[in-house]
Amino acid sequence: MVKYEVKMTNIGKDAVTYLESNSAFILIDEKIRPALKDMVVEHTVGELAAEIVAGDKLKVGKSEFDVVKVGDAVNQNLREEGHCTVVVNGEAVMPGQIAVKGVRPPRLRFGNVIQFYNEE
Repeated sequence: MVKYEVKMTNIGKDAVTYLESNSAFILIDEKIRPALKDMVVEHTVGELAAEIVAGDKLKVGKSEFDVVKVGDAVNQNLREEGHCTVVVNGEAVMPGQIAVKGVRPPRLRFGNVIQFYNEE
């Protein structure tokens, strides 16, 4: 079941550097027009069909990850602003972060689909 699916529409000029140095990337709806636009990956407006929980999967382009921890604020933030920080192969310590495990960080590319889902 697909819980949340969006498409990357803008990759801030510092978003790739942030991913490389922090093993994390920040997602936000394109309609929000964030103040820190250079740091984020903007995406199409999405609808959260079901809560994202540990045990779900994340697909970014061709890269797949296991969701291992979901911060307390993630689902509400996704619902309201399409916003969360995805931490790759690290610890999610803030309420708006999702920790995922995978082989390597994803490539951030315009048009890539971001999808949270479970295999049920």
